[in-house]
Amino acid sequence: MSIVKINVLTVPAEQREVLEQRFASRAGAVEGSDGFEWFELLRPLEGTDQYLVYTRWRSEEDFQNWMNGSMKAAHQGTAGGEGGEGGEGGERPKPAASGSTLWSFEVVQQASPK
Repeated sequence: MSIVKINVLTVPAEQREVLEQRFASRAGAVEGSDGFEWFELLRPLEGTDQYLVYTRWRSEEDFQNWMNGSMKAAHQGTAGGEGGEGGEGGERPKPAASGSTLWSFEVVQQASPK
């Protein structure tokens, strides 16, 4: 079964729009990666300043290959953190997230609409 990686990003209220715009501009950056299955950026509705970046992968190896390949290359020379940010030349943008934690899960059961 698949594995799930959830990056928990602490994002101050004044940086939410910046974070969402950076993710919107990275659209397509992971979708062509071998073993990639799903992506979602989850905005908190109440009680927290933590966004969840949900990705699902065919295997841990596929995730690691992406991390050490195209993801790493995309973040070379950026202020890094949430993905999709960075400028070409010039000053590096300030990270929108003030903290990041990666959670890992193995999918043991799943269901879809019938």
